[in-house]
Amino acid sequence: MHSIQSRIRKVASISIMAAAILFTTNMTLAQEHPEHPEHPEHPAKPAKHAHMEHAAVPMVDMAMMSKAITSHINSDAALKGGYYLVLDPKTNLPLQLNLVKVHEDRLSKVGDNLYFACTDLEDRKGKIYDLDFFMKDDDGDLKVSEVMVHKEDGEARYSWYESDGTWKRK
Repeated sequence: MHSIQSRIRKVASISIMAAAILFTTNMTLAQEHPEHPEHPEHPAKPAKHAHMEHAAVPMVDMAMMSKAITSHINSDAALKGGYYLVLDPKTNLPLQLNLVKVHEDRLSKVGDNLYFACTDLEDRKGKIYDLDFFMKDDDGDLKVSEVMVHKEDGEARYSWYESDGTWKRK
């Protein structure tokens, strides 16, 4: 009896994980893919909002990005068994990750109210993944709009190139 209950809990846990990954993947795929600068290490300039001409203009800086990314990862992990889950497009398997650091020297404005920052996360076996986080600024409230696996243990899965002044993923 105990073995059957254990198997049922394991199947239920896997089903919940698969549903969470599917939901996260669908949200990520539904987002537009932004342009990306060649040198993300240049700090972003203050975000300007036309409708806020006379009010204080919120400024997106690395501290805001780092806090928003860390908060996003921690709340997502709290809902998913203690790990930040990302579907690895290379293997089509979920990655169970823990935050190592947000690269605080890698912030770029990549579009209207759209920003980019890199993070390092570690899987259960110690492999480091560099994830690219894209965030939209909605009057100072930063929300993750896309997450992409950029590197696996230092090996880049894609790079960027310029075409007519626009940066594209290759």
